[in-house]
Amino acid sequence: MTRFVQAGETRIACDVEGKGDALLLMHGAEASRQMFSALVPLLAPHFTVIAYDQRDCGETEAPERPATLADLAGDAQQLLQALGFRRAHVFGSSFGGRVAQALALLHPRTVDHLVLGSTWPLPRPYEELCPDAPQLANLRAGLPSTAEELATWFFPEDFLRTRPELRRLFAGALPASARSARRGATVRTTLERGVADIVAPTLVLAGELDRVVPPGVTLSMAGRIRNADTVLLPGVGHVTALQAPQVLAQHIVRFLHPEGAKA
Repeated sequence: MTRFVQAGETRIACDVEGKGDALLLMHGAEASRQMFSALVPLLAPHFTVIAYDQRDCGETEAPERPATLADLAGDAQQLLQALGFRRAHVFGSSFGGRVAQALALLHPRTVDHLVLGSTWPLPRPYEELCPDAPQLANLRAGLPSTAEELATWFFPEDFLRTRPELRRLFAGALPASARSARRGATVRTTLERGVADIVAPTLVLAGELDRVVPPGVTLSMAGRIRNADTVLLPGVGHVTALQAPQVLAQHIVRFLHPEGAKA
């Protein structure tokens, strides 16, 4: 059941399921908490799983101005407090991994363990690290006519053959609006601090076939985070939570809750 939590100036829509230590899930740039619908039931036996919508996404309501990464980190910290959690494990996917990094840097006492998936490191911008960024931007600008080609960036072709409905996943993209413009501006923000300052125990996950964020970009982060662990997921593209939720859940449980990994 959806809950609405007032976190400062933001009314956050979230789903809370399970029991045990809190595990906060952070979605990607153009997604919502719904991207975790297949993942949450796999994690709920081990954790109190919190999936929520960031500003200008899903059902969350916030002031009509562009937010920054610092704002999103503050929202997450206040959401956890409002739900009664002083600390939480955090998983961030794609741009959600940037929000997770910001939370770990700006509110380090809030983050117990950190899992970063298919993301790129602060403070560097996406366009600097991913040479195909202009081509991806053009496909996004061409929606809905480019939906099927865009899907091949997020999912491997072999997987799309088994889930053909996902070829049209982006066809329902809403037309450009003030809200989408604010979200775009938010995604382009960064912090001055970088991943080398993260102190939380960290697991870095990358999909072998990720075209949106090349796996080398994601995995390179581990060399700058003290004692970070890494996993390369064979045959997996960008959206692991949709393509391989069981594999993703196994790695998260193993890292965060090793004694329950075989439960």
